[in-house]
Amino acid sequence: MENVITQWMNNLLRLLGLTPEEANSLDQWVIFGLIIGTALLIDYTCRLILLKVVKKIVTKTKATWDDIVFDEKVMTKLCHIVAPVLIYFFFPIAFPKSSELYTLILKTTEIYIIAVTMRFIVTFCTAIYIAYNENEKYHDRPLKGLLQTAQVIVFFIGGILIISVLFDKSPASLLAGLGASAAILILVFKDSIMGFISGIQLSANNMLRPGDWITMPKYNADGIVLEVTLNTVKVRNWDNTITTLPPYALVSDSFQNWRGMHESGGRRVKRSINIDMNSVRFCTLEVLERFRKISLIKEYIEETEEELKAYNQECGVDDSVLVNGRRQTNLGVFRAYLERYLRNLSSVNQDMTLMVRHLQPTEKGIPLELYFFTYSKESAVYEQIQADVMDHVLAVVSEFDLAVFQSPTGADFRSLKN
Repeated sequence: MENVITQWMNNLLRLLGLTPEEANSLDQWVIFGLIIGTALLIDYTCRLILLKVVKKIVTKTKATWDDIVFDEKVMTKLCHIVAPVLIYFFFPIAFPKSSELYTLILKTTEIYIIAVTMRFIVTFCTAIYIAYNENEKYHDRPLKGLLQTAQVIVFFIGGILIISVLFDKSPASLLAGLGASAAILILVFKDSIMGFISGIQLSANNMLRPGDWITMPKYNADGIVLEVTLNTVKVRNWDNTITTLPPYALVSDSFQNWRGMHESGGRRVKRSINIDMNSVRFCTLEVLERFRKISLIKEYIEETEEELKAYNQECGVDDSVLVNGRRQTNLGVFRAYLERYLRNLSSVNQDMTLMVRHLQPTEKGIPLELYFFTYSKESAVYEQIQADVMDHVLAVVSEFDLAVFQSPTGADFRSLKN
């Protein structure tokens, strides 16, 4: 059939006025040009029709993912495969199979088909990544690393196929040859392989997402995760610097993820002040009467005083000596006041743990710790609430005849000298 078409073209060229020698040298190239022109025309027609049909179908659906997956770029890349495939099947009409030109065009066309197919697959994978990334359920997953892994696999397989075409070798034999040099490949692609495995672990175990606040002192990372890729995890620190971490470091080493705090009902405050133990004493009747004027603890003092009075009477305690029996202390009343103060703050989550407790006494006094959770988890608001509470604690402590321990300063020594 090839000879018939070539002979027909040769006769046509002669009828157009070319000499037999010119017709013999041009007939194959004219046929090849017509094949290329026809393939490009079909490619254009395919894009024109397919894009319109797909666009109509996509716009009628309620889903948004198909708008991305079947985007114009994706469909255009798919249509571009049509032209080289047509050329591959029909160019033998123009050239005899035994010629060197046939072999050259054959290999070139095969390589081009592989290249445009790779480009379509990469574009399609990118579209799927974008569609999943815009989904609220998956947008905070480290999907970019999986996309890059898929791209690496596509390029690797495409590279093997192109090399097999160039050297007329079977892809299986090339892969077998690569198996012998697997150790070298592992060394070359060590970071990518470890990053791929780590990405799967991070994603499968839900350990890390873009947008998480993580701290990793070993790498000076303390901030928001911007991006999780095949080889790097980018963290924007609070000072606006960028720290890049290898993904496998997040699997092999320990890091702190604050996502649990953001997803919970509040953010913890755990602050303490040191009370001078020399200022702790029993409350006399005069002191209790003064404390009763504080509205937050008036009811507490009266109930506690009745309870202690009943106990002391039952046990026959001599009230003339303060050490005898059970009595209230200014530190105990202060603790009760602080707890009720926190209970009355609208910014404190009352459904979570709230307590005012003593810690182990030290040479710097007895630490009195406030342990509670704020509703707000935003750093600026959280710090403001925390500071307001501690300001109040430091200001009110003297009202309970207590003193805060503070190491002596130069001003203290100067006052002693004077």
